[in-house]
Amino acid sequence: MSKQVAVILSGCGVQDGAEIYETTLTLLRLDQLGLGYRCFAPDIEQHHVVDHRHGKVVEGERRNVLTESARLARGEISPLDELEADDFDAVILPGGFGVAKNLSNFAEAGDGMQVLDALTEALSGFHEARKPIGLMCISPVLVPRLLAPGIAVTVGHDPGVTGLISAMGGLHRSCGVEDIVVDYENRVVTTPAYMLATRISEAATGIFKLVDRVDEMMDL
Repeated sequence: MSKQVAVILSGCGVQDGAEIYETTLTLLRLDQLGLGYRCFAPDIEQHHVVDHRHGKVVEGERRNVLTESARLARGEISPLDELEADDFDAVILPGGFGVAKNLSNFAEAGDGMQVLDALTEALSGFHEARKPIGLMCISPVLVPRLLAPGIAVTVGHDPGVTGLISAMGGLHRSCGVEDIVVDYENRVVTTPAYMLATRISEAATGIFKLVDRVDEMMDL
């Protein structure tokens, strides 16, 4: 049986859900490496809905995170509360503002952030079992509250975000868009992706490196 990776989504679309290119590139690389995967998302209402053409919040419209995430997964998706670490060898979280709005309240609370309980419960099993955890774009901001303080991560070199990571007890490492930061002790791999990328090819290089390293770490 091939190794199995859980991929956690936060909606569909960079402004209010999971980043579509980051998600697609992650799933592409997993498939290229012959790794099995299953997508998960919380069955909750989105924080809000954003008109991606104009960048404005659509007042009065409601959407469900799991239903929206199913668009990216072509319907092959399960509720986050069904994710069991024992069933998988690793987990990856693409970015997008859904991470900061649906999986947490980082967008509003900053270093006072609280993480969705279902996400904390799901990820704690991977961390305790020392199974690799990959995070990209804005999702590494979750690490100090989601896993533990002092774990090395990167979001690139945004001074505002890196300062908030430090304020939460995190350890930030500056990193280029096409590279990764690996905390071997905690088995956490991060890459800036669209925190820095200006082209999909730039994002792809770092994301592919992240997936490759997660794959390697599953064998250690």
